[in-house]
Amino acid sequence: MNDKLNSFYKSLHNKKVSFIGLGRSHRELLPMFASKGAIVTLRDKRTREQIGEEADKLEALGIKLTLGENYLENLCEEDIILRTPGMNYFTPALQQARESGAFVTSEMELFFDLCPCKIYAVTGSDGKTTTTTVISEFLKAQGFSVFLGGNIGFPLLPRIEQIGPDDRAVVELSSFQLISMRKSPDVAVITNVAPNHLDVHKDMQEYIDAKRNIYLHQGGISRTVINADNEITASFLPEIRGEAMQFSRRITPALGCYLAEDGTLTMNDRHSVTPVLHMDEIRIPGIHNVENYLAAISAVWGEVSKENIISVAKNFGGVEHRIEFVRELDGVTWYNDSIASSPTRTIAGLNSFKQKLILIAGGYDKKIPFEPLAPKIIEKVKVLILMGVTAPKIEAAVTSCEGYDPDKLTILHVSSMQEAVQKAREVAEKGDIVSLSPACASFDLYPDFEARGRHFKELVNALQ
Repeated sequence: MNDKLNSFYKSLHNKKVSFIGLGRSHRELLPMFASKGAIVTLRDKRTREQIGEEADKLEALGIKLTLGENYLENLCEEDIILRTPGMNYFTPALQQARESGAFVTSEMELFFDLCPCKIYAVTGSDGKTTTTTVISEFLKAQGFSVFLGGNIGFPLLPRIEQIGPDDRAVVELSSFQLISMRKSPDVAVITNVAPNHLDVHKDMQEYIDAKRNIYLHQGGISRTVINADNEITASFLPEIRGEAMQFSRRITPALGCYLAEDGTLTMNDRHSVTPVLHMDEIRIPGIHNVENYLAAISAVWGEVSKENIISVAKNFGGVEHRIEFVRELDGVTWYNDSIASSPTRTIAGLNSFKQKLILIAGGYDKKIPFEPLAPKIIEKVKVLILMGVTAPKIEAAVTSCEGYDPDKLTILHVSSMQEAVQKAREVAEKGDIVSLSPACASFDLYPDFEARGRHFKELVNALQ
């Protein structure tokens, strides 16, 4: 056990520690902190009945429960507070607790403080999960023991004792996690920044500033990888303290991986220009996945061999819910792109195919405009099936867009995923592609995009 971790464990003895939200990481941390002598409280807005028998198991471990409407009551009395990433950092109760001297943190912030090994971290509005996963696959192919976490993989703080100094941690970070981060990773990657989560952040600038935290606290011995083709991320370049790499499909950066005119992913590392592989060798489809590989190669260059990079690109089949092939039935191919919870992500999904699609879209309203999506729908969609609270907004954006022709684009409304799948089955002809790529979050009907994607796949696989 590293000295820093041992010291932290000792500091927990008799400290009042509150965990806000019974989420995935907190489920493992609650008993862990209790075993180190902390006085642990779980605070959750759900009732005891909603949590179920898990409440009894936590109490049997000596963990106090503060549940229901007043779950934040007396929060100022705590010494340490771990918030769930989904909780707004500027919630008044948390602000008051900080002012009273409480230490407000999170699982990921503590992990960054205590991790003994090199950390790669990825953020962005789109593409971060695939980029994070590809980086982890590169490092595993090179022979490292890799711990994958953050928004994907496993909670990492509960596994901190298993991690050695020669291992590698690879994490995906959302703006909700980054907004309070005061430590940056050894290698930071920003895939892109576009309007997202504006239902939670007070404005676009707060969202951008949260993303900037991934590199703002780096020292000189670090690497930051940014998208040269994205106006917002390109503007970060002057602030980078360490090695600044850029990836691009359009330009040749001074340092970083780019797409050459002949379609070869090429690395410019100052000393030489190295062709790595052709874009057609990447197994997962879509030009946005070429961008993800450009970012990932830039992140690991010098630590992973060209041969291992090529091997991963040829064999890695992609991440669930990201233009995931579901099945072919009666000549119709079905794809699950449930991760597409923003217009930019849906545009990337549509660009992955060379023909017009049947598109299922709509969901929870994150207050993101759909006008930028409308021209791409007109270009790439033959039947648009809309559901959820955003259906009227998407339709209005499409029908008011220049080039809209009701004879070439059919717009249908449905009230459920089941009805959407059935309607797509009815209108699809042999050779068609059907894609769930919602351009919206799922919270109006599902707890998350994974649940939405799984339900879609179940419905599609049940078709006869």
